Amino acid sequence: MPSTMDNGYSNIAPAPPSNDRIMLNVGGTLFETTISTLESGGPDSLLAALANRPSHESQPVFIDRDPEIFSVLLTLLRSNRIPSTASRFSKQELTDEALYYGIESRLRSAMSPAQLSGIDASIVANIRPAADGISSAFTAIDDGSVWIAHGGQISVYDWNLSHAGTFRTHLDNITSICRAWPEVAAIGSDSGAGLHFYDFSGGRHIGTLHWTDPSDPRIYKAEVTAIANSPTLVFASFACPHRENCILVIDDSTLQIVSELGRQSGSSAKNMPPGKLTWMPETGVLIGSAVTCGAFGYSGYIRIWDPRSGIVVWETNEPGSGRSSRFGDPLADVDVDIEESIMFKICSKSGDLAMADLRKLGDDPWVYVTEKNPSMRNTSSGGGNSVVHCYRSQAFVGREGSLEVWSMVEDRKDGEPERVYRRNFVDKVEDSERGLIRKIEGGGDRLFVSRDDVEGVEVWESSYFSGAIPVL
Repeated sequence: MPSTMDNGYSNIAPAPPSNDRIMLNVGGTLFETTISTLESGGPDSLLAALANRPSHESQPVFIDRDPEIFSVLLTLLRSNRIPSTASRFSKQELTDEALYYGIESRLRSAMSPAQLSGIDASIVANIRPAADGISSAFTAIDDGSVWIAHGGQISVYDWNLSHAGTFRTHLDNITSICRAWPEVAAIGSDSGAGLHFYDFSGGRHIGTLHWTDPSDPRIYKAEVTAIANSPTLVFASFACPHRENCILVIDDSTLQIVSELGRQSGSSAKNMPPGKLTWMPETGVLIGSAVTCGAFGYSGYIRIWDPRSGIVVWETNEPGSGRSSRFGDPLADVDVDIEESIMFKICSKSGDLAMADLRKLGDDPWVYVTEKNPSMRNTSSGGGNSVVHCYRSQAFVGREGSLEVWSMVEDRKDGEPERVYRRNFVDKVEDSERGLIRKIEGGGDRLFVSRDDVEGVEVWESSYFSGAIPVL
């Protein structure tokens, strides 16, 4: 029986010294840490292997690497945060060392931006390729990386926005780009017919697909106007010089054409080739839209196909009159919120934003979003030169050079909560003077923006220290 002290607590002998400590010699500097800290780098990391070395080896392991960067990475393993001393090193230096130790995933998690919130986003970088710096097309990747086409070249920037490589294609100008495989880009051009596939890891051309029809001599030299993809398919819109167009469905594992959708001919607005394609993973449908601006203003259409049957399941034409719910105010741009199954359009004359529930489409499904806050800047000058992009349940709108976001919030009406969209400005006045916004696309927790005749692609991120709330 253990003896009992006067204070009522058992007189238990202290625990033996812990064997969890370990010493490392990195570049001549000694570091003392714990085995559990090193093992937190992951079972496949070099540090975990060192932590599990035989116990009879008492001498510190010598690692011929930079001790100052190792100190940063050790702090990362201890606290899951990057210390302020990391500012002395570039992102690439930190990444290279993390790769050596096998803890790149921990570094990536700590260096990733905060969850993208449009009301607290700001420009953190402007990526400018070394040659032909004006972006002709780009595509954002889920991990926050981006592939930028400039002229006939493609530059790849990884998750920490470091330049991973540039390769030249056989084309003079790339106008469409989509990630078909992890290291393969599907590209289209207005300087050459066909859909082209390039492996950027080896910088090599791996194939080209053409739209052909031996029974119709009008089908030749078809150029690609838009590209989208699903986990197993690539969709490409083709247009011929004689205005015939269609969408080809391609098996991305064999690069063989599976089927043809929406073949049409003619010069009217309702027969234009789609300029934007979106695949809906929830329902498996393909949404295409086309917009043109001529002497009589804007005209366009939205069409939804079922690729399995090849039929059109819904469509609307907006020539500026007739079926448009707002007479003479047709769409200027369209995009789809995949997470919420909501389609947005910008009206070309009023500049109003309208939304339609893809699960309740009818003859006129549009609900026009109104702004109740009178202090918001007046945008009644119109919606010409406007673009819309949906990402992370937010609708980002570029009007001329300004950038705004429509976010979903809860509004209480008659005591009942109601989900509504509210508008906030993402940019400052000086940001809006950078140039006309041409394209917006989200990837990871970043927003990428390109402008007319302006070099580079802007990178927008949100702050970890934001306390902002939507303006109601």
